[in-house]
Amino acid sequence: MDIDFTFMLGQIPRFIDAAVVTIKVGVTVIITSLLVGLLNTILLYYRKGWVKRIVQLYVEVARNTPLLIQLFFLYFALPSLGLKFPGYTTAIIAMTFLGGGYMTEVFRSGLEAVQKSQVESGLAIGLSKGQLLRFILLPQAIRISIPAFIGNFIFLLKETSVVSAIAIPELLYTTTDLIATYYKTFEMFIMLAAFYLILILPLSLCLSFFERKLTYGQFGN
Repeated sequence: MDIDFTFMLGQIPRFIDAAVVTIKVGVTVIITSLLVGLLNTILLYYRKGWVKRIVQLYVEVARNTPLLIQLFFLYFALPSLGLKFPGYTTAIIAMTFLGGGYMTEVFRSGLEAVQKSQVESGLAIGLSKGQLLRFILLPQAIRISIPAFIGNFIFLLKETSVVSAIAIPELLYTTTDLIATYYKTFEMFIMLAAFYLILILPLSLCLSFFERKLTYGQFGN
């Protein structure tokens, strides 16, 4: 099989544009998912009965339904009820819905991993429940949960490929569009894999380095 390297090189600008879209969607969704996860964890922490049940239901629905189904529901089903969002907004909402569920579980498990003696000590010196959460629980929960956060960041960045289903011009959509136009399947999938590797490998290495630095700092090294 002859690989058309000239054609591949000629498509680099389109793949760069697609990578920018992928990064924009991925970074936005990571931030919004962290905010949703943090908010839900605070609500769970205060243990208000009906609010807690709503958050738990949301987490179960978000984590146990495919992103593609969530995306199609927002993009194709909601307009029949008079709610229509642009494609980019729909992608952000759907991925935030998914990511928020996972981030909620990461924050929650991190809080539960903090030693009970520290909670008791904080209460003993007169800290309120809010101060306990802010100064003792959340900082330690975040540090404990760094590996899970890293995994979820990479997971969400890779999941941006699903939004190609609603014509968001990210990497997978660009790849399939070029294949449909030029029938260069092998070359385009090489480009797709290469660009995902370029995006995700440095992120993975940087986050792993950050994780190690925090771990060393925790033990005084």
